[in-house]
Amino acid sequence: MAESNFVDYVKIYCRSGKGGRGSTHMRRAKYCPNGGPDGGDGGRGGHIILRGNRNYWTLLHLRYDRHIMAGHGESGSKNRSFGKDGADKVIEVPCGTVVYNAETGEYICDVTEHGQEVILLKGGRGGLGNWHFKTATRQAPRFAQPGEPMQEMTVIMELKLLADVGLVGFPNAGKSTLLSAVSSAKPKIANYPFTTMEPMLGIVSYRDSKSFVMADIPGIIEGASAGKGLGLRFLRHIERNSLLLFMVPADSDDIRKEYDILLNELRTFNPEMLDKLRVLAITKSDMLDQELMDEIEPTLPEGIPHVFISSITGMGVGVLKDILWEELNKESNKIEGHIASIAHRAKDLSHLQQELADEGEDEELDIEYIDEDDDIEELEDFEYEEEEWE
Repeated sequence: MAESNFVDYVKIYCRSGKGGRGSTHMRRAKYCPNGGPDGGDGGRGGHIILRGNRNYWTLLHLRYDRHIMAGHGESGSKNRSFGKDGADKVIEVPCGTVVYNAETGEYICDVTEHGQEVILLKGGRGGLGNWHFKTATRQAPRFAQPGEPMQEMTVIMELKLLADVGLVGFPNAGKSTLLSAVSSAKPKIANYPFTTMEPMLGIVSYRDSKSFVMADIPGIIEGASAGKGLGLRFLRHIERNSLLLFMVPADSDDIRKEYDILLNELRTFNPEMLDKLRVLAITKSDMLDQELMDEIEPTLPEGIPHVFISSITGMGVGVLKDILWEELNKESNKIEGHIASIAHRAKDLSHLQQELADEGEDEELDIEYIDEDDDIEELEDFEYEEEEWE
């Protein structure tokens, strides 16, 4: 993955801006000896904002921008002049990006639509100037509010592809061949394991100008949960899919056993993925005759729709499309929030360090912030109540 431009996992440090302090200025003008307080409010600190952008397909642009900081708000000044707000920092991310707290693994937000904006970290509010605190008995307040402090957080961003159908299978099961046969996608196809090194998307055309999106991920092998092969790091891309298409070659020694191995690896990664609808496709079936198909059929998993296909000859591909479309549009598959709950679960921190090492994101990103603004203009201490900010 180090040589690929497909980056779906980054760890970055984010910091919003702190609010500017209010001014304690007293008006001084000719012929106005008792001008009174006229200190303005401080400016708001800049926000850290995530924005979905359909023109991005990976998180590659963030791999080389590891510290993202918004601007600080400026202090207020005389004549009730407000300080300038700090500059917001907008992070463009591809649609389907999920953000987690790198320290706790807590799910923070999800960006799924083009133009969608989410405030990741809010900038501190500016402090009120001293003119807010003048009263009949306190006509010359010589204090002002300091600005709210900044917020900082180290986050993990994961890209989870948006698709309807996810392909699950061992290496060389024919996943890429099927994707190239039913869509315009051009995945790499070769006669050796792990030909597919990164996820691929394809739009599958159906009847009456209808279509659905299919996602191909690198092959899974037994023991992937223990780090064998490419591990389970690509399974995040099918967490959003409402249907899983299991693909097992017809020349396998035991089709049912291979299906159970794949199912077990999914269970290890995320048990909730077993609640998704499943379809089984027996690939490379052009080498079988009808008699062999009849012998194999009783050994297949019960309750799972299955079809014998050959992506090379087109055998059963039309039937497969019909089954997929029917399953995708079942009422039981339209439970609102079900897929979101799977994709938005908290991150398991027990495997975090290994994941970061695999993605080259294990560097220490925490930085020590030094506040150079120590000369706060306060002539006496002032403690403000929470409601004074409202």
